[in-house]
Amino acid sequence: MAYCWKTDLNPSESHEKQQKHQEFHSVNQPLFPSHTGLGFDHVVDEISNTIPLYQREIEENTIFVPSAPHWDSKRHSLDEAHQISLNEFTSKSTELSCHQVNKTRVIGFRHSVLPNPQNINKESFGGNPIGKYHGADDYGFNILPPSSTSVDEINSRSELDNYHIGFEHSIPPIYPSFSTDLMPKEENKSSRNMNIVEPSLMLFKGSFLPRTWESTLPKNKELTGCSIQLVEVPQGSNRSLASFCNKVKKIRETYHAADINSNSGKIWSTTTAFPYKFFSNTKVNINIFTEDSTQQLHFMPYANYLVKDLIAEILHFCTNDQLSPQNYLLSICGYEEFLQNDHYLGSHRIFQKNRSVIQLNLQKNWEFPGKLSRKHEDDHSQFYLNQLLEVMPIWKVSRQCLSTVIKKYDSHLKYLLKTQQNLDNIIDDVKNICIVLGCVETKQITDAVNELNLILQRKAENFHQNSETSAKGLIERVTTELSTSVYHLIDIYCSSFYADFQPLNAPVHSVSCINLGLHSHLSFTVYAAHNIPETWVHRINFPLEIKSLPRESMLTIKLFGITCATNNADLLAWTCLPLFPKHKSILRSMLFSTTLQSEPPKELIAPGVWDISQPSPVTLQIDFPATEWEYMKLDSEENRSDLEEPPKECLKHIARLSQKQSPLLLSEEKRRYLWFYRLYCNNENCSLPLVLGSAPGWDETTVSEMHTILRRWKFSHPLEALGLLTSSFPDQEIRKVAVQQLDNLLNDEVLEYLPQLVQAVKFEWNLESPLVQLLLHRSLQSIQIAHRLHWLLKDAQNEAYFKSWYQKLLAALQFCAGKALSDEFSKEQKLIKILGDIGEKVKSASDPQRQEVLKKELGRLEEFFQCTNTCHLPLNPALCIKGIDGDACSYFTSNALPLKITFINANPMGKNISVIFKAGDDLRQDMLVLQIIRVMDNIWLQEGLDMQMIIYRCLSTGKGQGLVQMVPDAITLAKIHRHSGLIGPLKENTIKKWFSQHNHLKVDYEKALRNFFYSCAGWCVVTFILGVCDRHNDNIMLTKSGHMFHIDFGKFLGHAQTFGGIKRDRAPFIFTSEMEYFITEGGKNPQHFQDFVELCCRAYNIVRRHSRLLLNLLEMMLHAGLPELSGIQDLKYVYSNLRPQDTDLEATSHFTKKIKESLECFPVKLNNLIHTLAQMTAVNPAKSTSQTFSRESCTMSATQLIQRATILGFSKKTRHLYLIQVTHSNNETSLTEKSFDQFSKLHSQLQKQFASLALPEFPHWWHLPFTNSDHKRFRDLNNYMEQILNGSYEVANSDCVLSFFLSEPVEQTMEESSPVDLGEKFPDKKPKVQLVITYEDAKLTILVKHVKNIHLPDGSTPSAHVEFYLLSYPSAVRRRKTKSVPKCTDPTYNEIVVYDEVTELQGHVLMLIVKSKTTFVGAINIQLCSVPLKEEKWYPLGNSII
Repeated sequence: MAYCWKTDLNPSESHEKQQKHQEFHSVNQPLFPSHTGLGFDHVVDEISNTIPLYQREIEENTIFVPSAPHWDSKRHSLDEAHQISLNEFTSKSTELSCHQVNKTRVIGFRHSVLPNPQNINKESFGGNPIGKYHGADDYGFNILPPSSTSVDEINSRSELDNYHIGFEHSIPPIYPSFSTDLMPKEENKSSRNMNIVEPSLMLFKGSFLPRTWESTLPKNKELTGCSIQLVEVPQGSNRSLASFCNKVKKIRETYHAADINSNSGKIWSTTTAFPYKFFSNTKVNINIFTEDSTQQLHFMPYANYLVKDLIAEILHFCTNDQLSPQNYLLSICGYEEFLQNDHYLGSHRIFQKNRSVIQLNLQKNWEFPGKLSRKHEDDHSQFYLNQLLEVMPIWKVSRQCLSTVIKKYDSHLKYLLKTQQNLDNIIDDVKNICIVLGCVETKQITDAVNELNLILQRKAENFHQNSETSAKGLIERVTTELSTSVYHLIDIYCSSFYADFQPLNAPVHSVSCINLGLHSHLSFTVYAAHNIPETWVHRINFPLEIKSLPRESMLTIKLFGITCATNNADLLAWTCLPLFPKHKSILRSMLFSTTLQSEPPKELIAPGVWDISQPSPVTLQIDFPATEWEYMKLDSEENRSDLEEPPKECLKHIARLSQKQSPLLLSEEKRRYLWFYRLYCNNENCSLPLVLGSAPGWDETTVSEMHTILRRWKFSHPLEALGLLTSSFPDQEIRKVAVQQLDNLLNDEVLEYLPQLVQAVKFEWNLESPLVQLLLHRSLQSIQIAHRLHWLLKDAQNEAYFKSWYQKLLAALQFCAGKALSDEFSKEQKLIKILGDIGEKVKSASDPQRQEVLKKELGRLEEFFQCTNTCHLPLNPALCIKGIDGDACSYFTSNALPLKITFINANPMGKNISVIFKAGDDLRQDMLVLQIIRVMDNIWLQEGLDMQMIIYRCLSTGKGQGLVQMVPDAITLAKIHRHSGLIGPLKENTIKKWFSQHNHLKVDYEKALRNFFYSCAGWCVVTFILGVCDRHNDNIMLTKSGHMFHIDFGKFLGHAQTFGGIKRDRAPFIFTSEMEYFITEGGKNPQHFQDFVELCCRAYNIVRRHSRLLLNLLEMMLHAGLPELSGIQDLKYVYSNLRPQDTDLEATSHFTKKIKESLECFPVKLNNLIHTLAQMTAVNPAKSTSQTFSRESCTMSATQLIQRATILGFSKKTRHLYLIQVTHSNNETSLTEKSFDQFSKLHSQLQKQFASLALPEFPHWWHLPFTNSDHKRFRDLNNYMEQILNGSYEVANSDCVLSFFLSEPVEQTMEESSPVDLGEKFPDKKPKVQLVITYEDAKLTILVKHVKNIHLPDGSTPSAHVEFYLLSYPSAVRRRKTKSVPKCTDPTYNEIVVYDEVTELQGHVLMLIVKSKTTFVGAINIQLCSVPLKEEKWYPLGNSII
């Protein structure tokens, strides 16, 4: 199949004429990260069309390249692979599209060095002319990628390798000084037009040797003559890599190992800002264990007590001496985690999430710093990426390998100069050098070889030459040019790619500069694509104006393969590069690697997306002009003193636009409006990301205006700056200010948002950015941050793009962390590797053998702990493990076959730790959902609202694998349903019955009800906002203490699964009638449902106030590669659920509708039923050693074992009830009251349930004597209870026996205050209605919330609605009404009624009537002038209309 390449866009225009007209069509205001047109899009479109190319056009405009050239032709290329020279394509423009009209301060790019115009070499700009290639026959050659293997055997290594290759007198000797006067005066004079950039870092023209490498040169080595000298550079030859290494080293040097404050080596418990609303005058329960005493101490300090003050109190209590609290620490029992002495107790998360007794251990600070601290040796270690990036193939060309081929070349060259023979050996040597250097061949090498070949051919033909141009002189001159070209290639390769060597000094070569001017166009030569496959041909054109380009401009180059037969263009490879790295443009020839991945990311082109400095099979050579441009920042400050006061409508519109929260959610029209009124925006009516995100482009004027706004902006909170780190803001100055704001956050706050910050690294301009520095600084201050950052970076390396950046950042983190912590990282990685191998073997085993395979493979974990002793758990660095409990390990029978692994806690005061290892599931999405839920929970806590949320830990440790924390004593709702029978999901009392069975004491039952009440409300809110889907009873879990929580977040943001085109998730969230049944205690307390709705709406409105934060966190993860968070539509989904534009009243009404919609959604129950039936047929208990429901229930009951029960006498209430004292297994007692009939029913139930067992005889009434019957019955019943409780274990611990004795105790064992009023103790039975009335801008708004205690005249339950009449209302239509709530005495409405054009409240009366269809229920007249506005108030309902 033939391939073609069009060499000229305009065949009629000569190449010289094109070079004469250097004016291109400009592209104004290119928007990052969108693609900027390079001027050849129409060419690609034309090629992609189906219009065939005529043969005449192909012949005129196409160069056909043979499969490979021969070396015996007159002009030929060195490499067997193809090399295609590309001339710079130009197009004419009669006038510049962008020019300065007024004289303003310059912002943009300026020349670093402007040469004298009369010294300009006109031929220096525009690149090399196109070489004419003439190929003969096909030549087979296997192109191999660069290899680190030496060409010959290398027996010795030296630091400097010197080889004379034919230009001894053409290279100046190296000078030790770093001054700008680097060459002799004669050379400076002859090359005064060269650009000298950053002279402090240059030893010679065209080479780079940082000051830090000066010590690598042998001091006693005399550099005589000129030769190729390769010096080893451990930091790498690439300038950006070396600079990054130096920056990382400087960051680490600011934190000395001896500094205890930053290098404690301890894992500190995470803290938040003290939640004053939550801990108002609250005490906490603490048990203290000390090393000197086995007896624990109990303290009840206030939550606002400092930790160090508590330590001082403990020490004073124990010793009566005033010991220094600084020498002691409080650790959490079972954890390697310490409270922070200078923080409040209530600031620690453990006190916020655990209201029970906290177990702490007081210990002396013997080991300070801790075992994970950096040591003195770490302060003197060097940071060399080539030692850390073992898996990254960046060191492909070794110094020894290149030295070997240069040595052979030097030997053959000397022989050639001596005999003028053996040219083939020289060609082979140069070919080997090119192959070692990535199969790259420059035009200078090609020309020198061709000229040398021509001279020797003429010599063979006895060509007559005079003395000055003798054959020997010509050969010496050409071989010098060839050696110089080889040196140039080595120099370009080392400066372009990562290598562990670089040339010590460079040959003399003059570089002329051209004064392009500020309005000139960006122009450079794409010289060649090296080492391309045989079937590739390509063309590229780049017309861009420099002045119109922002500083953060990215150039994307794509290579297309064009099939002549079909005229289709296919993308073969691509690369991208920053045009102005480090504020300056690229100089001279550079090599860029290309990637063979199918497509570059459409909306994310940034410097780290592809590592152009890592050698690849296909290499692109670009010759940039010698003129350098440097970015200048405008320092002028805008004068705002003459601003007029904006109209109120304008401010209102700005406030409405600010509700959009993210610039991605603004339409083009709204952006223009916001930008027009940008000077009236401030932190009170708008957010900075919205204002800057509405800018029309990135031209110099707009960027200057953005910087002006940036300088004057006052941030309301550091987290507002998160929105400036998204992909919408590539400007380095903006991102720098954002990082400065985030630097005000505490370490634990940075820890919370670490996943987003790791993703934001993608949008940075280089790895020395302020954001990267912030991450490294904080990792040096906190082991928690270092540990989580390590695993986030480890996981991020599995993404399609930016892998190289994350590898370098991970290497920098390991260097900063020190040897001890890095070794701990290695142990954790090895642990994960073993778990992954075990999981694969269990999966691959047959079903009957899986348990046996698992048991066998667990031996590898035991061997691991024998070698390492202890290891920190990747899920939580505060947990240290020392082995496994093999009997408790198993696997689950779901599709992914996850492992359940139980580790032994290395802390003697801690319990075993069970985790789930998943392989085959992407846990990154679960991590994000749980993080957002954790943020919401923290928001609630700060507002004084504890929603009793259980948020388990989850960690993605690699592609499709990770760890999940197991919550103790948790069971799926599906198991509860299966235990209730075939139709368990359809029953109303399933949940209530289960909690009653497991909470026999009234206090325990009420506590479980309270926990369920709050946790169910919290999860309703979070799952609605995030659109969590795939909700069924196997993804909802319950604990016996009443906590409900969700698991498995593989589907969210409304991406529901479909079955036959119908969504499986039909309800907004999961709130079923069985949950309502439990909350209202079977309908006995219907007002509990009103309290539940109030709690949900309150939690929803609290979260809505932080919509900007939540949307920013999601937006920063748009490019993380998550399957269901990838576009603006996903953000819009969350925005529509948060409804930040609504008032609290409107949001309350909206969420109440969603609660009712979920409650009435029968498909949820049907889905649970189908799922339960499917699981009942699939579950095989033999496959897993995990506890089944029945066994779990039995184990639970054993903990409630009753020792004895004794009748004390008759109840004081009535003689028909016996007062029974029940003694529990923990020796606690309770009282209950039972009748003789209840005893008889118990016996009947036991006979039915245990028909095969011998039960004790029941004392029926006919057994009683005629006298003293009461005493006889007491004795017989006591004897009966003793036989039941001391008989069969199965009977004594059955649900019916335990329920009989433990349910409905007469007295509570303890009093406990309820955080929410779940019904009044002495409820008011009068009918009432709850309203919220607001009045603003002539608009009267009434929110009717709840009605309670209403009945029809006959006492039956009404189906009520509420009607409103505004008396003295000018409009003809005055009546408003709500929807009807069927069959309810305490209906909830939360509906809004609005009256417009109400000029004043004086003289207006609101008449409210409650009706059931047409039947009157109650009414009230409200004088609006005396009503408290914006307050909830209960109004009594009268029994007649006034």
